[in-house]
Amino acid sequence: MLTAILVMALGAVLLGAALGFAAVKFKVEGDPLVEKIDAILPQTQCGQCGYPGCKPYAEAIAKGEAEINCCPPGGEEGVHKLADLLGREYKPLSGEHGIEKPKSVAFIDEQTCIGCTLCIQACPVDAIVGAAKQMHTIVAAQCTGCELCLPPCPVNCISMNPLPETIDTWKWKYPVIEIKAQHA
Repeated sequence: MLTAILVMALGAVLLGAALGFAAVKFKVEGDPLVEKIDAILPQTQCGQCGYPGCKPYAEAIAKGEAEINCCPPGGEEGVHKLADLLGREYKPLSGEHGIEKPKSVAFIDEQTCIGCTLCIQACPVDAIVGAAKQMHTIVAAQCTGCELCLPPCPVNCISMNPLPETIDTWKWKYPVIEIKAQHA
């Protein structure tokens, strides 16, 4: 019996060492460019760009398969940041993917909600809570304002409310022009 326990322990140690070696040897790191692009994107996961979320869009931009001006939630500011990061020429926001709108959060009129759960299924960030045949509500802190919950709602009880301007959300209305000093 002692021999069987020792054999099992030795096998576990050897297998653990092999897995540890494989984890170090075959480590796969993400593309740092994709991570930087993804950090600029608004993380709404809305799909307006034609990709299922911000990460796939970032990957397509990094590979040169997508233009930098296809993200309406990121707006003109996002296009400028992507152009600066990638060293590409700025292009105005593409109208075919939508227009830039003020940041907003979904609101459910709980008196009208019939509890169909279609909005819950459509929400890419799980910002809607509720149960079948019960009223639903929005977790405002998680809502990205993607508007994907609007089309499936059969009773139109969901509306988008613009976020109020606070110290955290306030932005310059006009583009900031950077003046770079020339070193002689």
